[in-house]
Amino acid sequence: MGQYTAVEVRSAAGRADAVYVFEFKFAGAGGVEDALEQIDGKGYLIPYTANGKRLVKAGAVFGKESRTLDEWKIV
Repeated sequence: MGQYTAVEVRSAAGRADAVYVFEFKFAGAGGVEDALEQIDGKGYLIPYTANGKRLVKAGAVFGKESRTLDEWKIV
């Protein structure tokens, strides 16, 4: 989708307590496990591992026919 979103990464008033990384796939381009493996393989969470925050990975697959989430998993 070409989107990059960074929310509350740095703030003068404080910082987030948790970091959530979402990887979205379209049906036929991989499944939920592929999405979670991509988060690990590309090191998306590495910048946040040293500060002790709760790290959450979420993989989701959008279906061609349903045009909505067909499958998802949070780790």
